[in-house]
Amino acid sequence: MFVLSGGRVLSGDGVVCDGSLLVRNGRIEGILPDSAAAPDGARVLDVGGALILPGIIDLHGDAFERQLMPRPDVHMPMAVALMETDRQMLANGITTAYHGLTWSWEPGLRGREAARTFIAELARLRPHLGCDTRLHLRHEIANLADEPELTALLASGQVDLLAFNDHIDSIRRSLDKPGKAGAYAARTGLTVPALYALIDSLLEQRSEWIPSQARLAAVAAEHGVAMASHDDPSPAFRQEMQAMGCTISEFPLDAETARAARDMGSPVVLGAPNILRGGSHCGRLNAAEAIGAGLGTVLTSDYYYPALLLAAFRLAQDGVCYLPDAWGLVSWNAADAAGLTDRGRIAPGLRADLTVVDDSLPECPRVQATFVNGHCLFNALGLRAQSVSGKTAVAAA
Repeated sequence: MFVLSGGRVLSGDGVVCDGSLLVRNGRIEGILPDSAAAPDGARVLDVGGALILPGIIDLHGDAFERQLMPRPDVHMPMAVALMETDRQMLANGITTAYHGLTWSWEPGLRGREAARTFIAELARLRPHLGCDTRLHLRHEIANLADEPELTALLASGQVDLLAFNDHIDSIRRSLDKPGKAGAYAARTGLTVPALYALIDSLLEQRSEWIPSQARLAAVAAEHGVAMASHDDPSPAFRQEMQAMGCTISEFPLDAETARAARDMGSPVVLGAPNILRGGSHCGRLNAAEAIGAGLGTVLTSDYYYPALLLAAFRLAQDGVCYLPDAWGLVSWNAADAAGLTDRGRIAPGLRADLTVVDDSLPECPRVQATFVNGHCLFNALGLRAQSVSGKTAVAAA
């Protein structure tokens, strides 16, 4: 049992209030007035006026790929990459993470063998990871050959979120751009001519992609796996995906499609790096503008873990929305989208997944501590335990 005291708490109803937060057995027990004494036997941590926020929930992050392959065709051990990624996420306030694993028709980094190894290593290492790390399987729908294996994987309960991707046309176009073909080929381990030939053979099977996708969606629905459609290009496409059970719209390409998704009641997932950069790196929907118009409901790290924390404060600083609403984009809205009912808010009975943030420099907020299920797994405060008046306290060193 411990108390986070001397801070400002973002409560479950979206209000920031002065007070202390009581945590018992890994669960939030309640918010105490600053004047209230800590219960007997509680450890007390004075956070010195910092914000006490729900831990960040990242529904789509694939920056771990840079730990796996920091340079083209340069591979690092899977366990090392996952453990290092875990440290990065905790230091950035992420307490629940859905690793966006692409299972593609490509060999190499995003291919079948790499995906199998990743899933096995994630299962083996999960007890050693601080962040509650889950699997977001990104299925490239041109990958017909692996449908039976993916069906079994969905039925096994190892997949927490399924997204349907179709990047083959954009990859094919990119191969024709100067300097791009070699980079893509290096990622796959194929020669450039072999990569062209593989894509051409898959395009000949295009008529079979949607029926295969529908079969996989039915299996996912049967086993309660949340589903997303990726890069929705139009309202009509979003309607088709919604009918298939893909209730999350991930990175819609334009405002019209995002509005259609919201009209259907679908969460709309956008990238936090888009906020920091002032727009999309590939000329698509501007995330800040979409959120300001009520079209974006969830932010994800996408390819940069620090972006989630920074983007929420950037939105508040730029006047796009108030900080509690901005923080909802990375916490309770994400929990609701994924069907997580035990976290995402600071409310009695929920998991004590928390991040303590120093916002004295609003343009560059810093995580001071991260708690997952009541355990302090990142600590930048230099804390030590002390005995005070028969109680155990934690104070800054």
